[in-house]
Amino acid sequence: QIQLMESGGGSMQPGGSLRLSCEVTGNTRSGYFLAWFRQPVDKEREGVAAIHTSGGQTHYADSVKGRFAISRDTAKNTLYLQMNYLKPEDTAVYYCAAERDVGSGRWVQPKNYDTWGQGTQVTVSS
Repeated sequence: QIQLMESGGGSMQPGGSLRLSCEVTGNTRSGYFLAWFRQPVDKEREGVAAIHTSGGQTHYADSVKGRFAISRDTAKNTLYLQMNYLKPEDTAVYYCAAERDVGSGRWVQPKNYDTWGQGTQVTVSS
């Protein structure tokens, strides 16, 4: 059974950086998508970035390309989201998610994931 726990959220001024971590418990070595989603207040959950555990391919939402970077440390069983040049519109609860065999064309849809962390708040304001 896979379990996920996020950490690293907080408050930051626009233009700043934060790094989120997601501790992954369980075997996700082969064929999994590990992803970051976010949900602003009163809005739907949206995909931010994903990484495939077999080939290492990464995927990003257009809104974060060039600013965010997803990575994983297999030795520490931890997924990361480095967020740079933060904007107020990045304010949301951020969740990590895991699912096997999602498919690169469907990584961005939350309905395709069954395993979620509890979320961590990121607030960007001046």
